[in-house]
Amino acid sequence: MSLAEIRVEIAKLTDRERTQLLQELAEADADAWDRQIAEEAKAGKLDHLIAEADEAIRNGRVAKMP
Repeated sequence: MSLAEIRVEIAKLTDRERTQLLQELAEADADAWDRQIAEEAKAGKLDHLIAEADEAIRNGRVAKMP
């Protein structure tokens, strides 16, 4: 099915069905993002951010949360 065909079918959905589809797509997108972040963290691609945060904490540039 092409993207154009999917758009046509989405237009036929009821408001309730469209809302459910949007929720499911948002969940799938969030899950994909979580997997990507986990893979990047495992590969060390986020190490520089962790080091930067650690340095900011050591140098007092981070306020404690209430």
